[in-house]
Amino acid sequence: MIKQLAIVGGTHGNEFTGIYLLKKWQANPELIERNSFATETLFANPQAHQENKRYVDNDLNRRFNRDELDKGGLTSVEEVRAKEINQLLGPKGNSRVDFIIDLHTTTSNMGPTLLLTSKGKLYNQLAAYVKMHMPEAVICCDEDHKSNDEHHFLSSVAPMSVMVEVGPVPQSVIRHDVFEQSERMTTLILDFIELNNIGQLPELPDTLDAYRYIETINLPVNDGERGAMIHRDIQDKDFGAIAPGQPIFVTFAGEEICYQGEQTVYGSFINEAAYYDNNIAMSLLEKVTLNCR
Repeated sequence: MIKQLAIVGGTHGNEFTGIYLLKKWQANPELIERNSFATETLFANPQAHQENKRYVDNDLNRRFNRDELDKGGLTSVEEVRAKEINQLLGPKGNSRVDFIIDLHTTTSNMGPTLLLTSKGKLYNQLAAYVKMHMPEAVICCDEDHKSNDEHHFLSSVAPMSVMVEVGPVPQSVIRHDVFEQSERMTTLILDFIELNNIGQLPELPDTLDAYRYIETINLPVNDGERGAMIHRDIQDKDFGAIAPGQPIFVTFAGEEICYQGEQTVYGSFINEAAYYDNNIAMSLLEKVTLNCR
């Protein structure tokens, strides 16, 4: 039974949608209230937002590994804030909050995406419920093989969590459609938890199509500089098939670089602007079937 839930926005300071949704819900709390559990909100990284940055020193959404939270002597803005959030919502491993919904946006053309970071019947049924009411939603399993202690995501402070990831939207920009999709998906998650708590879930499909993260691939680098860009046939094709031998990069001189894998995969976070500091080109996924019974 989920009794306490937190909705988090602004984990990345230049992802404005979640921040403004929090403002809306704080002004109209009845929109996120349900009878069987209490809901609270948290603005995760206000300093980064004030500076109009993804983060000040390092990525807050990579600071919640259990070992790192237990370390002393960490002094960066995000390391200190992670410990504060861990005390506000956690502590991780014995959390005050049962469930976290963490709101994100992406510059990639992913549409409304529900990220599941753990396995289990509850997650699969939640995904099926969202998909049933929001057919355009995409379901992704993001490193769901890891234990909660191993995860470094903010949402992993709670024993159960999901992330809402919607795009495309530029950094530090609010788009009406992305705002509405983020609000719609969050509302459906709240509705599912309410119905599950009171034992009134509707009939759900037996199985659900989804994607599971395999690996991340980087942009080609030559002598410390980027040597290629995302191929036009891949750009904006998030969740589209990438076949062995298909061009995925093109050099600035026009030479195509092809995918060398042995099986068809699917891309996500394609050309995400926030990942350029690490030269990350995209994530590669496989198609999977989730059992909802």
